[in-house]
Amino acid sequence: MAESGSGGALNRFMASTETKEQYLNAFTERRSRGSAPNPPWLNELREAGMASFASLGFPTPKAEEWKYTNLEPIAALKFSRPNGARKLISPSDLLAKGFADRDCVRLVFLNGVHAPELASLERLPEEIRLQSLAELIKGDDEFLAMQLGRYASYRRQSLVALNTAFIGDGAVLIVPPGRRLAEPIHLIYASGADGEQLVTHPRTLIFLGRGSEAKIIESYIGITGGSYFCNAVTELIAEADSIVEHCRVQRESDAGFHTGTVEARVARGAHLTAHAVTLAGSLVRNDVHVSLDGEGAECLLNGLYLGSGRQHIDNSTVIEHVKPRASSFELYKGILNDAAHGVFNGKIVVHKDAQKSDARQVNKNLLLSDDAVVNTKPQLEIHANDVKCSHGSTIGQIDPDALFYFRSRGLGLAEARRLLSAAFAADVVGRIKVGSLRRRLDEYILEKFREI
Repeated sequence: MAESGSGGALNRFMASTETKEQYLNAFTERRSRGSAPNPPWLNELREAGMASFASLGFPTPKAEEWKYTNLEPIAALKFSRPNGARKLISPSDLLAKGFADRDCVRLVFLNGVHAPELASLERLPEEIRLQSLAELIKGDDEFLAMQLGRYASYRRQSLVALNTAFIGDGAVLIVPPGRRLAEPIHLIYASGADGEQLVTHPRTLIFLGRGSEAKIIESYIGITGGSYFCNAVTELIAEADSIVEHCRVQRESDAGFHTGTVEARVARGAHLTAHAVTLAGSLVRNDVHVSLDGEGAECLLNGLYLGSGRQHIDNSTVIEHVKPRASSFELYKGILNDAAHGVFNGKIVVHKDAQKSDARQVNKNLLLSDDAVVNTKPQLEIHANDVKCSHGSTIGQIDPDALFYFRSRGLGLAEARRLLSAAFAADVVGRIKVGSLRRRLDEYILEKFREI
């Protein structure tokens, strides 16, 4: 038995090493090919990202923050980068899968490449900059050079490092100081190609100037049933007194792999509301790191994850209170069915100088089957002595008394379970202020729970 275990560990190590070498070789090949000249700052950033990835490799369950998530299913597959071919998808299907309005302001990316024919910018105010990252790189944009890669830590996080090494395209949104957008901005990243296992590294940069306000929706969707790997990174900067609502909806294919990182910096008096909704995908890891880096900064984190079959969904969040009088509230809810596995690892860090901080964290999980599993670990790390902090988690099943109440009023068992499950999820979805997205998610969830 010992030999078998050692052999298995050796095979996993070899697979991980081989996969890392695959990315290193792809990076070297792209560098030697050098089709179009890139700005020196971008070449330096990519080189630094690849150097970090070469050193760090893929994370393993030996690391505490990856204890319950094994990326071996990703490491075992050989993915190729898109070669320019695009999977055809009708605009109506794309918008429906991405929970987007037909006339919404949007950018669309197919397998990591900007698709201008599917974009809609007619209703975008002139002073707002919403562009493809590749376009700005081509123009050697000065603002992009100053901001891109400054926040998400490619030196400590291997998946961020991998994304940084292969930065190519994505969305850039810049809202000038004092400008308040009435309509949400929608960014849609669609992945998948028939007969190919593709890997993409979408990069999003969102910058809100002082006193500005905006709502942004990022949708990650699968357009084929095959496997692929989407490794996304978003950097969000909210300057002083700005207000931002950021919605990240992930609806990959059943065989799709998704790792996503959101790095947010919130300045003095700014307010961030961030929603993370995970609806599908074979293996999903969401990392959210918020730094409340100004006095009176605020953030609300809301998360919902729905798992079925043998899905694995891991949510890891860190909120850092850096300056005094900042406040945060976090609510994550999971609903797991069949043999799905959910993970929640949330940490609130209150720094020494962050006196008068107010932080609360709640994680609640609903298990719909005996085989569903969830591992939850809310944490507080407090270095100040004048704070109000709390955290907690629950794991349970549908309340039998509530089921009895519904059934006594003529509802069948399946319908009662569906309504109670949807009501559990509605506590999170109802906090989304973008009305059209909230309604579409409510409809999707109600329909999804017909299957339980």
